[in-house]
Amino acid sequence: MSEAGPSEGELVVISTPIGNLGDLSPRAAAALAGADLLCCEDTRHTGLMLQRLAIRPRRLLSVHAHNERQRIAQVLRELEAGHRVALVTDAGTPAVSDPGERLVLAAIDAGFKVTAVPGPSAAVMALTLAGAGVGRWAFEGFLPRRGAERAARIREIAGSAKPVVLYESPQRLVATLVELSSACGGERRVAVCRELTKLHEEVVRLPLAEAARHFTNTAPLGEITLVVHPRPAGETEAGRLSDGELRAEVDSLVRKGSSRRDAVSIVADRHLLARRAVYDVAVGPGGPGAPPPPR
Repeated sequence: MSEAGPSEGELVVISTPIGNLGDLSPRAAAALAGADLLCCEDTRHTGLMLQRLAIRPRRLLSVHAHNERQRIAQVLRELEAGHRVALVTDAGTPAVSDPGERLVLAAIDAGFKVTAVPGPSAAVMALTLAGAGVGRWAFEGFLPRRGAERAARIREIAGSAKPVVLYESPQRLVATLVELSSACGGERRVAVCRELTKLHEEVVRLPLAEAARHFTNTAPLGEITLVVHPRPAGETEAGRLSDGELRAEVDSLVRKGSSRRDAVSIVADRHLLARRAVYDVAVGPGGPGAPPPPR
């Protein structure tokens, strides 16, 4: 479908401050003031921000994680009427670990013009402050809270050759640091960035094990962004264990009666490692008599 919309309707995605109101650009302020409809995650939160900035919006509409799907038809009707619709969330860039992705995709699919006013991003700011390198990096957002999907994502972070940025709540920070320390090795460095752009901004740069101890003793407060350093050059994707140690653990389980396939799976789960990586180290891809790799 052509990017030129069927009418003059336009959706403008606007980044708003992540803490310091002084970070709102003049262009963003003008876009907020000029919108016929302003979709926001929390009308009270956005309304207070607009009041402080002396911006008077025409209309506000709540679009948050629990009603975004239901709001799409209403917003598309506004665009069909030729209105300019702005989209913001409580802080930062909409659709980046925040509501807005479904609405943006729906507007694009319907053929309306979609543009953005760039601005503050906790992920990018944390990366620039972490000292982990910025040439290539990965963004994880919020990890799943539990289960196999969480373990798999942590294994991916442990094996990443690029810095990984993720968001976390103060209540779950220590548990996440402990899990990352187990998977990556306690010596892997992390930057814990707290309250970015705000009065009590803090960046703690420590090895993972030390960071877990630090925040166990000093309860974290505020919004938190983590930057996990990449795995060191020369370290295998299977993590901090040597090839010999991995093979020894697998062989020990085989001697106790486990099949080699099951032994690989047990060792991988024990150390939060990718099963394919453990298989390749302990068995060898395509080796004589090697079982199919675990999935």
